[in-house]
Amino acid sequence: MSIETLKWRESPDREAPALIILDQTRLPVEVAEVACGDVETVAAAIEELKVRGAPAIGVAAAYGVALGAWQALAAEEESAAFRRSVGDAVERLARTRPTAVNLFWALDLMKRVLDANSGASNRELYELLRDAAHRLREDDVAICKRIGQHGAGLLKDGDRVLTHCNAGALATAGYGTALGVIYAATEGGKRIEVFADETRPLLQGSRLTAWELMQHGVPVTVICDNMAASVMAARKVDCVIVGADRIAANGDVANKIGTYGVAILAREHGIPFYVAAPTSTVDMKLASGDAIPIEERKPDEVCQGMGTRTAPQEVSIYNPAFDVTPHRLVTSIITEFGVATSPFEPTLRRWTTTGSSETDRA
Repeated sequence: MSIETLKWRESPDREAPALIILDQTRLPVEVAEVACGDVETVAAAIEELKVRGAPAIGVAAAYGVALGAWQALAAEEESAAFRRSVGDAVERLARTRPTAVNLFWALDLMKRVLDANSGASNRELYELLRDAAHRLREDDVAICKRIGQHGAGLLKDGDRVLTHCNAGALATAGYGTALGVIYAATEGGKRIEVFADETRPLLQGSRLTAWELMQHGVPVTVICDNMAASVMAARKVDCVIVGADRIAANGDVANKIGTYGVAILAREHGIPFYVAAPTSTVDMKLASGDAIPIEERKPDEVCQGMGTRTAPQEVSIYNPAFDVTPHRLVTSIITEFGVATSPFEPTLRRWTTTGSSETDRA
């Protein structure tokens, strides 16, 4: 089954366009879509996790900028005001979620499109920005498939993989990063089984990963987060594969809260810990994970996330959305250019600077 996380709706008669988002807050109970017709509805969808996952957030933000350009075009703003409106759209979207670097990578790309076309009309600029978002979406799917191809070689027939959160088609424009590795392996004829951590507090593992894998016919078992150690100790896990929201130059990885603990457990039990992500997730400006900004979300996600209060009314709640896994716990980082091993920095720098691996350039 093909899962469309994001799609663009625009009719030939120039009716107002919209970004159609698969609402992930309603899965797995209901498959429903949300139509976003302006910058604010896209920003709200990102903040409310209707669309989530670093690559998907980046693509959604790019389309949000295109919608901002359409709004300015429809309002018949003169050129300078049009450009200011697009800039305002970029600034609003940049405030949505601080950890996922793909968001800022995509917004920088859209700003470059705007700046590189100083002589273009407002209509031309809108079309250039929209087309840039289209290319970003198409590229993301192609990149995820390349990640899957590189990572599939790390899996053996019959492997049992543990994953945390959701890094599949739902977290990207299609196919996925961590789950993309699993899909590529199964498409190559390997039999793979998955343990999906439920991923507290918002249950992206049990709600999204389990649902997505079932759509693809991949055997999946949901476990509570605090069961991971026992499952590993019972020798039921052959490797761990997770995604990433930001990777520092040294290979430190920011990913969904709880990933660090899984990495520690994997090291203790001698289990490979793989990270799958596009190079747009690598932030070479940050020397280590200490500098990665960690989003803190609302307390209600922890104490009232399942419809009933699960903690005393006045108790303090700490709810960071991500943690940082030190590079020393990471076996390999899988990107569209290949598989990097420690020391990570030279390889990540080459890939993010030249856009190719040694093999690609040969």
